[in-house]
Amino acid sequence: MNTLIVLRHAKAAHIPGLADRERPLTDRGERDAGRAGKTLKQMGLSPDLVLCSPSTRTRQTAELALESLAPDAALHIEGEIYEAYADELLELIGRTGDEVATLLLVGHNPGVHELIMNLTLQREDEGFPPGAFAVLETGSWAGLGPGDGRMLSRWNPKDR
Repeated sequence: MNTLIVLRHAKAAHIPGLADRERPLTDRGERDAGRAGKTLKQMGLSPDLVLCSPSTRTRQTAELALESLAPDAALHIEGEIYEAYADELLELIGRTGDEVATLLLVGHNPGVHELIMNLTLQREDEGFPPGAFAVLETGSWAGLGPGDGRMLSRWNPKDR
């Protein structure tokens, strides 16, 4: 079995005139990203590979989470994650090699939330706020599709 960790970027600033891709994390976002990494480490998880959107806020989220989680993890910036829908994210995940047992995907809503609902076939909407993550157990990366994931854990930085 494989483990998929889906992490939504943490809270980002809204700065007039700044392109969406360039929006940085707020102070709270920085703290939440670090907490997400520490929480995943406490759960005994460590990604073999990290796929991250190229936006500033996702890169910052990944880097801050990885500081305590897995500082030496391979981080790949994947342009197609930005503005991706769930099916596009599934296609990207499906190209992951068999040597990867634990994959961390850092992206944006609505795509990451839809991905989780698609893989688990859960339609109740708890939402997926900035900085939240879900841990799913899956089969092989290749051919991953609806219902092929089982929710192991879900974390929201607002839940103290």
